[in-house]
Amino acid sequence: MKNFSSPLTLVALLVAGAASAAPGHLIEGISGATLNLSAKDGFINTPDGNSIYCWGYANGNGPMQYPGPTIILAQNQLVTINLTNRLSVPTSIVFPGQTNVIATGGVPGPIAREVPPGGVVSYSFRAGQPGTYMYNSGTRLDLQVEMGLVGALIVRPTVTTQAYAHASTAFTHEYLFLLSEMDPNVHDLVDLGGINQVDTTKFFPVYWFMNGRCSPDTMAPAHASWLPNQPYDCLPKMKPGEKLLIRLIGGGRDPHPFHHHGANSLLIARDGRMLESASGAGADLAESDFTITVHPGGTADAIFTWTGANLGWDMYGHKASDPLKPYEFAGDHGKAFPVQLPGVLDVFQGENWPGSPFLGKTGFLPPSQVNYNPAGAFFHMWHSHNEKEIVNNDIFPGGMMTMLIIEAW
Repeated sequence: MKNFSSPLTLVALLVAGAASAAPGHLIEGISGATLNLSAKDGFINTPDGNSIYCWGYANGNGPMQYPGPTIILAQNQLVTINLTNRLSVPTSIVFPGQTNVIATGGVPGPIAREVPPGGVVSYSFRAGQPGTYMYNSGTRLDLQVEMGLVGALIVRPTVTTQAYAHASTAFTHEYLFLLSEMDPNVHDLVDLGGINQVDTTKFFPVYWFMNGRCSPDTMAPAHASWLPNQPYDCLPKMKPGEKLLIRLIGGGRDPHPFHHHGANSLLIARDGRMLESASGAGADLAESDFTITVHPGGTADAIFTWTGANLGWDMYGHKASDPLKPYEFAGDHGKAFPVQLPGVLDVFQGENWPGSPFLGKTGFLPPSQVNYNPAGAFFHMWHSHNEKEIVNNDIFPGGMMTMLIIEAW
């Protein structure tokens, strides 16, 4: 059981500790010519104190995790994935977007070669086009994906700092957003041995996840000790002018409108296919938008950048004679902050307010106020644009929500 004074205090503490990202952030995952996964059961935690029985894929003999280990492959790489079934029911894996998957062992199923309890099936294929994909159980999808048997698969081109084999898809950092939802009533029935009583037509989710975590746990460190089966965090960070590759996956059965404050992003691909008019043209059909809807089983790749251009004031608090920062918008250089800030006795100090409105600066705070933002970073909420999805079982804030942290150069 977590024991923090408030969810917002937890957010502030975690953000402060995470606000110094190394350049070139890449998504964590597993790689290799042979990968060993296990289907297991376990429990995941939610910030409202609940514990939900789940199934999930594990890395080898490790703990079950939700979502499963992110598989990262090079284009044209031949891979064999061995799945051992530690569950009491048959299960399997399918790899949407990959072709010529050969499965050996197990028994035939309606969609995929299935692994009986205690059995092993090997799935082999050559990684296809670069992009973002999902893998999931191909056995009774309505139940087993809901129970947690889902994960991300990333195929990289030769130039690993590009999403696709074209310079228009280059990025500085990349972040994964596997979006999903859960109905705990289904999980309780399965946990109590009532799997045959589950009616997924009555599915009614009350929890929404980014990378297997509900906010504010999305912003907790990766491999946080109180989330042993939810290892992946979801806390994007950048400096002005850097390019973030946003990899989105619809890992549940509902569509999710992913909304990123701060600026539009450029949608460069869907379902592992670059939005180009002809081969070699690059992402010339990319779409600029502030909300990207991800559909069940679908994926999307987008490039996000932010410079603070056209704010109408100098975000660094510069004088006109000061030198420009990298990627600073020259048109706003030296422009004064447009309003007079109220006195410290007239406002409540937010936990991430550093005492200054300027990027990279701090200022006076009341003696009782701890500065949880010592870098003077800017914060933009990134979240589902469906309001019911930013709660934890009706408790706000929570659910499908995190923060983008922008730090000064």
